[in-house]
Amino acid sequence: MRTLADIHEEYDFLDADERYRLLIDLGRSLPPMPEALKTDATLVRGCSASVWVYPVPGDAGTLTFLADSNAAITKGIIALVLATVQGRPAAEVADMDIAGALEPFDLRNQLSSNRTQGVPNMISLIKQHAGRISGN
Repeated sequence: MRTLADIHEEYDFLDADERYRLLIDLGRSLPPMPEALKTDATLVRGCSASVWVYPVPGDAGTLTFLADSNAAITKGIIALVLATVQGRPAAEVADMDIAGALEPFDLRNQLSSNRTQGVPNMISLIKQHAGRISGN
């Protein structure tokens, strides 16, 4: 997965339509999420599309998240959110200012309110999973 800094560098130079395409491409690059993991516990509430996020604990307490959505742009948005946390320790993810890390993308002004309304809920579920796994 690309780093948030790499994505932002490209994002800054694109117009609105190209930014949508970049987000869609990010979503396509997510590893497949098995259907069995798409449960009520992994469903992000409050999104206009269905979004699922599942934590996978790794070595040394790090986390990798699997995610999927039934909408291409929303899948891209969750991929962008995950770029902030992938491979980090669970305790760090639980305490992280993910919304702050995403501020340079100015998603509220770049995308419709329907597209961005679920971002805080995506972040909240990620932080809940990380907190549970880290014991915080």
